[in-house]
Amino acid sequence: MGFFDALTGTRRPEDGVAPRPADDVRTALLALNGTEVPYVVRDGASHEADLVAEWRTAEPAWQNFFLSSQLTHAIRIRMRLAGSEHEVRAVEEQWEVTRVGNPPRFQTSAAYARGAGRTVSRRYTLQRGESGRLEATEAFSFDSAQLTEPLRNATLESGWTWRGVIFGKL
Repeated sequence: MGFFDALTGTRRPEDGVAPRPADDVRTALLALNGTEVPYVVRDGASHEADLVAEWRTAEPAWQNFFLSSQLTHAIRIRMRLAGSEHEVRAVEEQWEVTRVGNPPRFQTSAAYARGAGRTVSRRYTLQRGESGRLEATEAFSFDSAQLTEPLRNATLESGWTWRGVIFGKL
């Protein structure tokens, strides 16, 4: 892996993994959907992409999760399946979000970033352990890799390259 690949988050499949057809890759990415995951993968035509993956921040079942995570950035990954190169070209977009209103909801700001990034949020509670000493216990954890890693892994397992795009068109 070169420097630019590390910068963009590009990963290549292991040697010997035969690339599957584009329809199989699309099916594998869409199969990541489920009620138990905090993201949705869907058709991306409205975002000038083949597929889009984003957090379920607007869905009532997931709002408490994202509000308690103290999430500061909303993330969307737009993907284009480039069949001739056997690669999924991915643009990660981030917006700064704030909580407004009562009950609280997310509102996006004008702050926008494009490119690979990672948002991690952890909350700890302090309490006395059995020994009587203060102990920090992780009460909550949130990592944006929960969105990126399944997409990238499904792509690599299909024998395709996951290519992060920072500049230019998808």
